[in-house]
Amino acid sequence: MLEFALDTRRGNFHLQLECRLASEWTVIFGPSGAGKSTLLRLLAGLDRFQSSTHHSARLALDGNLLTNSETSLWLPPGHRKTTMVAQQPSLFPHLSVAANVAYGLTSLNPKERRAWVEEMLHFVGANELANRHPQHLSGGEAQRVALARALAPKPRLLLLDEPFSALDGAASDALLSRLQDWAQQHHIQTVMATHDATDALASQAQVALLHEGRLAALGPVAEVLATERQRLLDKLL
Repeated sequence: MLEFALDTRRGNFHLQLECRLASEWTVIFGPSGAGKSTLLRLLAGLDRFQSSTHHSARLALDGNLLTNSETSLWLPPGHRKTTMVAQQPSLFPHLSVAANVAYGLTSLNPKERRAWVEEMLHFVGANELANRHPQHLSGGEAQRVALARALAPKPRLLLLDEPFSALDGAASDALLSRLQDWAQQHHIQTVMATHDATDALASQAQVALLHEGRLAALGPVAEVLATERQRLLDKLL
């Protein structure tokens, strides 16, 4: 279970959220500028809070505190059992695709590591890319590799920020379906941010609706996004 209470400003933007996410798969939905990426970066530990009267944060995963601004507690990303796939994949340019996915898998011996990397690349449909370097990948290929790297250590919490934006609709839907099954099988709680109602509706998950840095609604996708669903149906008629 993921619990957080966040109150922070980034320039003129004010993010103020208090939430408990118990669902295995939650979609953070909202337009550009609603605070989706800011929220995910704070959950991942990529943005650090400074203790002050204008900023506060408390973040816990399965009851374990990851961030507490009152006591200046802040666990860095590598100690959170959390991985994140950003909108623009940040792969290591000097490493091959296989080496990128293998990065950090220090608990496995070389044979196990090679087998697991191969399995992860096969899962995302990128096994033929193993020997390439990031500069020779398309946008969609880079997103697939970034996802494989995020899944490889089997994190407790997986954060996805518009992870399939460079894939076409059919490829995105297929990968999303496989990913949901895989995450459930490995007991990985997943939080995915998107502004695409189609992705949200396809996930059949809990949805947290953000509006200008606030939580506007939280509940089943069919309820929270009923208006968006009807709008999409009307376009098909």
